[in-house]
Formats: sequence, structure tokens, C-alpha cells
Amino acid sequence: MEIAIFKLIYKPLIRSSARQILEGRQRDLDNPQNGRWTRKDINQILARTWRRVDRMAQTANLSKLPTRGSRNNVFLAAVTTAAYQELASTGASRDYAAQLVADVVWKLYGLGITIFSLPFRLTSSDPGDRVERTIKLLMKFPFSAPGRPAYEAKVWREGEETFTHWTWCPPQAFVRELIEREGDQGELDAFYQSWCLYDWPGADIMAGDGKCGHYERRLTQSKGDKVCDMCWKGKI
Repeated sequence: MEIAIFKLIYKPLIRSSARQILEGRQRDLDNPQNGRWTRKDINQILARTWRRVDRMAQTANLSKLPTRGSRNNVFLAAVTTAAYQELASTGASRDYAAQLVADVVWKLYGLGITIFSLPFRLTSSDPGDRVERTIKLLMKFPFSAPGRPAYEAKVWREGEETFTHWTWCPPQAFVRELIEREGDQGELDAFYQSWCLYDWPGADIMAGDGKCGHYERRLTQSKGDKVCDMCWKGKI
């Protein structure tokens, strides 16, 4: 039932974003003679993507995750992975397929961060306060962190900086398990380009001061590190 609800919510959002991002784009940057995607092509890609999602959801063990936020995010990891696999199967290079997926899903992620941070951008003029309060809200949903197999993290603030050090990420773990089971076709690199690289622009949205540079991270789990050592900056 929960998967059906997720699909009901995300299908129209992803369809709208995919049409905006993909329609008219080259199918293959290295071979422009292969033409550009049409609305019909996109509809077919989406249909095949959702069939892939259905298969992935059967092995994702969502019911074993203790929080709705973790289940939501693992489901979305299945969507981004399925979309990447489908675009790559059309002849697009791995890098191009990953870039396109990142562009499509950013519209959803950016909208979500804008909505979550809006109350604090309206009620505070302090970027550090805006960032911290948004992070605290996100730590309730969808990133609540009671520990494995859900998210596992430490959160604290020092001055104008809020720190979130993550030691377990269910979506990243899902992609790694899929690769171990089915082989590596670039899925983890595609995950990094979307899920992991959204934090920089996301932090700038939270701060809402028109500046860039509100985020820093040296270590990343999807790159093989043991922790994602995130630092969310107020003043820069």
C-alpha cells in the first residue's frame, strides 16, 4: 500500500519534470545523428522506468526500514536508479544518463527544499538560523535517524555552522546492494551525481541570502568513505 502511495505522489511530478528536461535533448551526445527525444519517447522511457522500479521494490525490503522517511527515500533511490538504467539502455553514455537523471530529479529535490525552508526564510533574516531550523525539520522527515537500518547520524551546531555526520544512508546502501547482486553498470556514480551533489545548491536555498557556498563536505559514503561529514554554513 505504501509503495502505491509513493507512486501516486511521485509519478506526476517525475513525468512533468522529465518532459521539461528531456524533450528535445539529444539522445546521444557523441552521435547527434541519433536525433532528439520526443514526447512519445519520454512517455515510453517513463513506462519502462516504472516497470524497473516495480522489480527493484520487490528486493528493496522497504518493510524492514523503521521510518517512513527511510522508506520514502529508498523508494526514490529505486526511481533514480531505474531511470539511469533506462536512459543508459537507450544508447546514452553513462555520464550523460547520470547527468540527465540528476537534472530531472533536481526539480523535485529543489522544490522540496524550497518548501521545507520557506517558513524559516519568512520568519528569520539570519542565514545560520534558517539553515539550522531547516535541517532540524528535515531530521524529523524524511531524514530521521534512529540508527541502522534507517539513517544514522550525529547533529550539532557550532556558531554559524550546523554539522550532520552520517554513518548510515539507506538509499546509498540500497544501491550498493543492488550492484553486489546484479553487477556494476555505473549506478553508484549516478547516485552520487544526483543525491550527493544536491547538497551544495540545497544549502544555498536554505540560507536564502542569494549567496553560494553554504555547504562543505570532504568525505562521502558513496565514494567509499565511512562517513558523510556535512557542514552547513550560515554566514560565508
